[in-house]
Amino acid sequence: MDLLLSAATIGLAVTSASHVASIALALRRVASGRRRPGPRPPAGVSILRPVCGLEHRIEATLASSFQIDHPAYEVIFCVAAADDPVVPIVQRLLREHPTVPARLLVGGAERGLNPKLDNLMKAWAVARHDWIVLADSNVLIPPDYLDRLFGRWTERCAFVCSPAVGIDVHGCAAELEAAFINTFQVRWQLAVDELGCGFVQGKTMLLRRSELAGEGGLAALAREIAEDAAATKIARRLGCEVHVVDRPFAQPLGRRRLADVWRRQLRWARLRRLSFPGFFCAELPAGGVLPCLLAVWLAREGVLPWAGVVAMMLAWYGAEALLARAFGWPLRVRSPLFWLARDLLLPVLWARAWTVRGYEWRGNAVDVRPPPTSRTRSARAATRTSGIPSRVRLRLSRLRWGSHQRT
Repeated sequence: MDLLLSAATIGLAVTSASHVASIALALRRVASGRRRPGPRPPAGVSILRPVCGLEHRIEATLASSFQIDHPAYEVIFCVAAADDPVVPIVQRLLREHPTVPARLLVGGAERGLNPKLDNLMKAWAVARHDWIVLADSNVLIPPDYLDRLFGRWTERCAFVCSPAVGIDVHGCAAELEAAFINTFQVRWQLAVDELGCGFVQGKTMLLRRSELAGEGGLAALAREIAEDAAATKIARRLGCEVHVVDRPFAQPLGRRRLADVWRRQLRWARLRRLSFPGFFCAELPAGGVLPCLLAVWLAREGVLPWAGVVAMMLAWYGAEALLARAFGWPLRVRSPLFWLARDLLLPVLWARAWTVRGYEWRGNAVDVRPPPTSRTRSARAATRTSGIPSRVRLRLSRLRWGSHQRT
């Protein structure tokens, strides 16, 4: 029993330290970013934005593309089908902003594993500039968008990216999703980047077309089921760096459904597990629930006073509140309850990501429920080059990504 108590005490110290240290590193990144002005971006930048369906505040996020403070940039919107409901919105925005070089490319998408990249292929071929930014349609672009991206670029850099910070949150399900992406996921992405081992996040991605050409161009990012995982592995293979912006860009969440939030988190967890299993395994002790459970158990055994347990939990979630405030996420009295719910769900999510044998793709704007396909020879051949182990490829062969264009 003494051995178990000693192990629990050491575990509590390690998990608590990782929990607080990740928040401290993220806060340090935010503070240093406010002091560092960064260089002005180069003369010309092409911003490629895939669009599909209607999302919360889609007109505002797309209109922000025309309000960037930079003298020379172009915006290329890509849509797979001419009858997509977002097309009239894009066309109206193009008419309202004639001074910004922008256009809409329709059709031509291939039926590959990654529909977003399939949609962007046509823009990749006609973009005017060597500097390319891939920006999801649900990202709200600020006027200093390019300045903040290029402020993190170095000579040894291959990609600069940004995770999303949820704003305009309505309803409990959306608050739960914000608890995942605004604190847990953002702080760990910023923390590992502060330690010099950043990972690409596909919401916003800055790169040079000439440097990616040696790897096969945009098609190289389709070698993995997620383009950000493929980009990270390309950077590692080339001996280059991946950097994350100091202050992530916003994504309006609006109102969500709890089932959709769970499916998205499960999908992303499975993709992280398939792409970077080591980093995925490190997520569980980083969550707040493990140190909470260890602290409660030690208190029941008389090793820790209950007042100390309460003080530790207040310190953990107080640090999360500082981080959320630093990102401009409006805090509410009930926000810590959603952080606690997130931490309670993390072990379940982690375990489910290891055990689930298949999942359906459900997009943010367009719900796609494809019928299951048989494990035919053609299905196996279609996924043979994806870089995923054969056992997992058979499971993913059921996955038909349909017409959805975002991750």
